[in-house]
Amino acid sequence: MSPTISSKLPDVGTTIFTVMSQLAMDTGAINLSQGFPSFDPPKDLTDRISHHLASGANQYAPMTGVPALREAIVEKTARLYGRNLDVENDITVCCGATEGLFSAILALVHGGDEVIVFDPAYDSYEPAITLAGGITRHVPLTIDEQGFDFRIDWDRLATTINANTRLIIVNFPHNPTGAILNKADLDRLADIVRDTDIYLLSDEVYEHIVFDGEPHHSLLNHDELWERSLVISSFGKTLHATGWKIGYCMAPAYLSREFRKVHQFATFSISTPVQHGIADYLSNNPEYYKQLPAFYQQKRDLFCALLQDSRFRLQPARSTFFQILDYSLISDANDLDLAKRWTRDIGVASIPLTVFCERPFTGSRLRFCFAKDDATLASAAEKLRAL
Repeated sequence: MSPTISSKLPDVGTTIFTVMSQLAMDTGAINLSQGFPSFDPPKDLTDRISHHLASGANQYAPMTGVPALREAIVEKTARLYGRNLDVENDITVCCGATEGLFSAILALVHGGDEVIVFDPAYDSYEPAITLAGGITRHVPLTIDEQGFDFRIDWDRLATTINANTRLIIVNFPHNPTGAILNKADLDRLADIVRDTDIYLLSDEVYEHIVFDGEPHHSLLNHDELWERSLVISSFGKTLHATGWKIGYCMAPAYLSREFRKVHQFATFSISTPVQHGIADYLSNNPEYYKQLPAFYQQKRDLFCALLQDSRFRLQPARSTFFQILDYSLISDANDLDLAKRWTRDIGVASIPLTVFCERPFTGSRLRFCFAKDDATLASAAEKLRAL
């Protein structure tokens, strides 16, 4: 007789990204669901990694990350955000942003602590909070009358905070909606958390993919917020290499110390030759990130233009490489059922938004990834236009 398992995550099934990508694979559908590019990283980058693979960089890296890569992060952060990080104490290289988020939550959240997330909230947050013994409080983003402009309801956030609130998770540029913050938003957040013991965890993996000339306002920009923040980013999104799982956490030394206590036992160290290769590439191409907004904006504009004569309603995404489409003129089905049905019937896979929400919100929306070659986007759009 097998022992009875008492699950630590009884309400958690398989993540929607696995479900939809597997369904796309099984049916031969175009996969615009999971957020990964269909093109390769820069050849100069892969050449540098190959060099280090053949040059002996194949043993454990330092737990905090290869020094050359942490130096490159210091230089980039100073250029972009005016924040001078300490290379030894403020930066930790992670096994992707997901491990960084997990380690941060486990390091800071104690049993009974409350953590605030903004719905739609990326699906890795709440399971980590639960495993840490915390309680997730969901604050829905507000939506404008057109149904596309998502924003934080600052008054609702302020009233949700109580003596048990330990952490607020901020995810901007926002996945899945593409919403972004401005300087006034950061100031408002500072007003709310001032004189509290609340920490901030900022998921900024799409920091370099913001469109229409808009800047990304990082918590690194804000002196007051930085003192209580852990900022997570990812080379996977920036370098078109999501499969490498290389992310990093930036935090003041007192928070980095706690973060590293968990990180060292969650994964210890990250792929050595890949770290060295990225460090070389960033050193040789320090302005690389500047081309990303125009590159992905072209993809966004093409995808939106191809759907101009369809029955979908849309507003071009402000950031990330995801486009939200409103299908309310086509179907009244719920988004999860429809995403699965369209994957099977028309051959295009997407991600439903309601799986990222504690409670369903009004409107009928699906998320489509446009980080694909132009031919793939054209083929997918042709199928969607036929609906």
